[in-house]
Amino acid sequence: MAKAPAEIPKIEITRYDSLPKLLKSIVIVLTIFGIGIFLVYIFSWSIGGFSLSPYMYYYLLYFAFFTCVFLTLPMRKKDRNRLPWYDLILAALVFGIFCYLAVNGREIQRFGWLLHMTTFRVALASIMGLLALEAGRRMAGLPFTVICLFFGLYPLFAEHMPGLLWGISQPFDYTIGSFAFSDSGMLGLPAQVVGGKLFGFLIFAGMLVASGAGRFFLNLATALMGRFRGGPAKVAVLSSGFFGSLTGTPISNIAATGAFTIPAMKRLGYPPHYAGAIEAVASNGGIIMPPVMGTIAFIMAVITDIPYADIVIAAIIPAVLYYWGLLVQVDAYAARVGLKALPQEQLPSLRKTLKEGWPYIVVLIFLVFGLLYMRWEAKAPVYASGLLFLLSFTRRETMMTPKRIVATIATVGGLLTYIMAVLAIIGLLLSGLFLPGSITALTAKIVTMAGVNVVAVLLIAVAVCYVFGMVGIALIAYIVLSVIAVPALVTATGMSVMAIHFFFIYFLLMANITPPVAIAAFVGAAMAGARPMKTGFTAMRLAVVLYFIPFFFVFNPSLILEGPILETVYLFALCLVGIWILASGLEAHLFKVGRLEPWARVLLVVSGFLIAFPGYGQMLILTWWMTSIIGAGLTALVIAAISVRKKAVAAKLVTGE
Repeated sequence: MAKAPAEIPKIEITRYDSLPKLLKSIVIVLTIFGIGIFLVYIFSWSIGGFSLSPYMYYYLLYFAFFTCVFLTLPMRKKDRNRLPWYDLILAALVFGIFCYLAVNGREIQRFGWLLHMTTFRVALASIMGLLALEAGRRMAGLPFTVICLFFGLYPLFAEHMPGLLWGISQPFDYTIGSFAFSDSGMLGLPAQVVGGKLFGFLIFAGMLVASGAGRFFLNLATALMGRFRGGPAKVAVLSSGFFGSLTGTPISNIAATGAFTIPAMKRLGYPPHYAGAIEAVASNGGIIMPPVMGTIAFIMAVITDIPYADIVIAAIIPAVLYYWGLLVQVDAYAARVGLKALPQEQLPSLRKTLKEGWPYIVVLIFLVFGLLYMRWEAKAPVYASGLLFLLSFTRRETMMTPKRIVATIATVGGLLTYIMAVLAIIGLLLSGLFLPGSITALTAKIVTMAGVNVVAVLLIAVAVCYVFGMVGIALIAYIVLSVIAVPALVTATGMSVMAIHFFFIYFLLMANITPPVAIAAFVGAAMAGARPMKTGFTAMRLAVVLYFIPFFFVFNPSLILEGPILETVYLFALCLVGIWILASGLEAHLFKVGRLEPWARVLLVVSGFLIAFPGYGQMLILTWWMTSIIGAGLTALVIAAISVRKKAVAAKLVTGE
């Protein structure tokens, strides 16, 4: 692992590489066009006195990347390596429709086609709805598509629904027109955030992958962690956390770092499903890892009006706890099965790694400076991409050759294609929810429920996050839920706004590694040659912190630095200890104690949770310090019992009984 190959291997998750050269060129040209349109819009450039209106701009993005959906995402598994004739027809249909809409974008925005729905416009919007459903099915699967279809058509029968689901029915032409021609549908908040805020970070992520940044972070992590037992697994955790913070996309993260870490883990003795699960969980956490957090902090700042710097600082403790829980389990597994560290000759020099990778460090510092101090917002990653391009020429191995430039464009195009595949169908869902006034009714119901049981409301929120998280793109789902559910939950519970937003983000990530969807775990399984479901359930166990830490910081915001600093220090220390004991119980090995029997594992999981649990005001009889004392006492009893049993066994061996 001291020296990685010149090119970063990539996992084949679309059929782009199987396309004929002509169609590959079309995908690249469409991506270049989309990037160009983004730059024109974000920098407010005008061409011959002509500037883009918002509607025109969003339609042009769909024109560029929604077309690529039907070229690169197959309808069926057997089409993964071929392009059937019907996909060509669908791509051409999308191309023509959105070209027409872009040309008329200014008129649609100024005069409102929604209020003047002709037969032609109804037919056009209906075709767009069908295309959105098919694109969503290809990307997110049938269950999610059915959910979006139900809520998309919900305005048609809203007045016939009972209780919470009751609303004001709308005619079909107005319903479908709202989806296609208004900012309550496919031109709404998700498209606005992607087109205005997220696009630049996707360009930056593509630049990082193509320039070999994954290799640098891998070597850096290897130099730091490879000398410890189970080295490759700890390298995977550290490198994926570094890299994922910058890219914010678990799939590209797994592709960039997992191509090296997964084979290394397997060579050392980790089973394929365990290696794939470690990489999936580590990559999945990149989106919550400061300082960049895969743009989620920036988007939260826009939605909540909380300063970006405050969000990044608040995210530090939960992120540390997430990766701490993963590292403890990785170490416990290595100790339990006797896995060693990497040989010294395979460890790269830390000094040499930093010397060769200084451009990435400079770019990272520059990006943080641009976001926090200069407040360049969406322009910051564009400037950082430009700086990375220039600095790539400082070394022959990283310079942006024509081949690497094409690879960068293809990577950016792939990321945006995935997002566009669900953006339109999310627009269908949103327009269906907003039209009948369902959001108002939902808010009122949540407020009423919270008066009875706050925990029940939070558990319902977890279920909603899982359904939305099935898309596999947490950013889009977060944007939707921040509009639909977060304000109601804040009103209902009176909890911290920032804590509730983080709560949703964490549980949206849950779906990436939780079967039956578990898209990140399944990609890790594909790279490791492991069974997908087994990898998914292993990932669930490794990411155990993800399932309860959000409850901790909504119950006690001191964990996100919204409380007395002394209380924050106490709670953080207790969480570190509690997670260590809990994770050790899950992995059947406790430091300085050794292997654990089933009864001890169960008790340590319970005691670790009690130590870490921060309580919630007067809702529970026991305060957080009481539960911590009970957990510590239970832990001491378990360790004492294990010690007594070991001494008894040793005595029998000595006496020969």
